[in-house]
Amino acid sequence: MQDGHAAARSDGYFSDFGSALRYWRTRRGYSQLRLAVDGGVSQRHLSFLESGRAQPSRDLVLKLGIVLDVPLRQRNAMLLAAGFAPAYQERNLSDPELSSVMQALDFMLRQQAPFPALVVDRLWNLVMFNEPAAGFMKWLLGLPSDAAIPRDGSINVLRLMLDPNGLRPRLVNWEAVCADSLSWIQREAMADGPGSEATALLAELSALPGMAALSDGHVPNLDRRALPFLPLTIAHQGVELNLFTTITTLGTPHDVTVHELRLESFFPADGPTAAWFRENFAV
Repeated sequence: MQDGHAAARSDGYFSDFGSALRYWRTRRGYSQLRLAVDGGVSQRHLSFLESGRAQPSRDLVLKLGIVLDVPLRQRNAMLLAAGFAPAYQERNLSDPELSSVMQALDFMLRQQAPFPALVVDRLWNLVMFNEPAAGFMKWLLGLPSDAAIPRDGSINVLRLMLDPNGLRPRLVNWEAVCADSLSWIQREAMADGPGSEATALLAELSALPGMAALSDGHVPNLDRRALPFLPLTIAHQGVELNLFTTITTLGTPHDVTVHELRLESFFPADGPTAAWFRENFAV
């Protein structure tokens, strides 16, 4: 095995293919029999794969990854653990081959104006945003209008939201919002498995003041205003804004980076909030 593959394999969260397969089968609630039937292999062979008594072919690793709906990054990790090269590329967003994807995302961001929208990666690092989102962040953080908001992933949106020194003091319903936000990175950590960046970020965020109670099962108040969504209520400089958000992912990507991008769009939950954004961020 090449050195590059060995390094990637050591960071792949599982020391061997059997452990990875067993983790994902259990995570998806599959019995060995069900996975054997859906994967077109015998239950005996599947048992041997999980115990390390047999090694899979590359095609079988890919097939089982599809059946179990394993994220592309983890499919690569499973391939590496089985001794194969990754099947899915992971490009930088500046790669020319991703220019059409970036153009599509930019189009969607612009269409969201005058309301904020932003693009984050799987760890909720900020990589793209529209002008209303930039202006909204500057207003909330008390930054000058000409301040630059980096697009290099150096700002983590969850860290910014959950930190008492960040935006949390502006959130009227911060317990519900933080619990909901924390659930996103919890899902990433469960998907990545032990030893991952997502697991480390989850530990960091869970250690913030006030977060322990939320991670122990805080349940948002679903009766509040009888809304069909979790509201995001912000109070700052005498202004109260009521928003909700939607998360959009790209349908059927074959690139790890694209697969992990999320477009978060903010919408007004009432008329006064809509009017405030149109007054301040209309193009």
